[in-house]
Amino acid sequence: MKLLNNLTSRICRTIRVPDDLASVTSYDPADEADPADAGMTREGVDEIWASVENLYRTGVYPGITFCLRRHGKVVLNRGIGHSRGNGPGDPPDAEKILITPDTPICQYSAAKAVTAMLIHLLAERSLINLSDPVSRYIPEFSAHGKQHITLHHLISHHGGIPAPPPGTDPEILFDHDRFIQLICDLKPISKDGRKTAYHAITGGAIMGEVVRRVTGKDIREFLREAIQKPLGFRYLNYGVPEKDIPRVAVNYDTGPPLVFPLSTLVRRALSASWGEVVRISNQPRFMRVIIPAANLVATANEMSMFFQLLLNGGELNGVRIFKPATIQRATEAVDRMWFDGTMVIPMRYSEGFMLGASPVGLWGPYCESAFGHIGFINIFCWADPARDIAVSLQTTGKSLIGSHLLPLARFLSAVCRNCGMQETRESTDNGIFLGAFQNLLRRFLLRE
Repeated sequence: MKLLNNLTSRICRTIRVPDDLASVTSYDPADEADPADAGMTREGVDEIWASVENLYRTGVYPGITFCLRRHGKVVLNRGIGHSRGNGPGDPPDAEKILITPDTPICQYSAAKAVTAMLIHLLAERSLINLSDPVSRYIPEFSAHGKQHITLHHLISHHGGIPAPPPGTDPEILFDHDRFIQLICDLKPISKDGRKTAYHAITGGAIMGEVVRRVTGKDIREFLREAIQKPLGFRYLNYGVPEKDIPRVAVNYDTGPPLVFPLSTLVRRALSASWGEVVRISNQPRFMRVIIPAANLVATANEMSMFFQLLLNGGELNGVRIFKPATIQRATEAVDRMWFDGTMVIPMRYSEGFMLGASPVGLWGPYCESAFGHIGFINIFCWADPARDIAVSLQTTGKSLIGSHLLPLARFLSAVCRNCGMQETRESTDNGIFLGAFQNLLRRFLLRE
């Protein structure tokens, strides 16, 4: 049996999970509020944490950190597993470092949420207008018929330039000027914002260049001055200083290896294979450069605080960063649920966020008010005004398919179920019978 387990672990690229999860769990009870102060029960909080433990038990995630705020109160802020030393491929004698709530983790595409809000901050300060063509700020962007693509199009994944050309060397990410020129030379696959297609890396790069040309500062410095320093974040910026590179958790390529057609879809979206993205993200140089769409580093608590800032209408701990109207614009849907040409699934976007849906959406059952962003499919950061929650699930295992998918769905349901929202008025707005059916469906999905 032991031999079979070892063989399965190698094929599926999972870790050995200890029987005693307490031995790999890290948190300070003093950091967590009484559930009653957040309008929750101890049983509900325990159920949510048990769902995180079940994610860890799949073996897909060498390390997980999780932070949940409700009504502005931290009810869970914990780590489970290791930040390095216990991943697939690590030698048995590797030093195993426990992951903690203070461990910084690369956010991958969850960085886009922060980058988008920096663009909205420029608009709030009247330094840009999201209705303007990108070429107003980057003239060379107008090449090949892109003169009508606006900042709004780009920030909402309607820009028509979702990915670099096939075969692009990923090394170009480390040459800022070349990468911007490559994007400016792209021919759009659709015109004037007509099609939805997730911009995995291109949109963020252009947004960063807009910040540089408008402010005269790189986006890292702008983020530091506008958000990181005023709110006292230890990390929450693109990359980290040299001395902090060893602190950043190692990412691992886990789960079953990808085969066609998934492998082709991934390479088309990222211009690199799945494993190549993970490998590059672990290199020290990845932490030194600025990649606005992909290399933000933060703790789970910091990402939860960022989304709490948005829930609060732009103010946190007495410090105002955004006006409420800015948050409202940033989180409003720009289109109905529509088929995404890159990810090949239905998606609903705002100007910078992935939005929830009903009866089931990206952030769980009946999460139509929720907004957030995933990172490389395995990091989930979001806020849900209807439930008054700000959530950050950080994971170091990167798996597209595998045994974690059902536990992940159960985790999202556990959060939604135990962070109740106000009753809606389906019976008034949609008719008595339709309202009754929707309420019944909600109770089934949330198991109320």
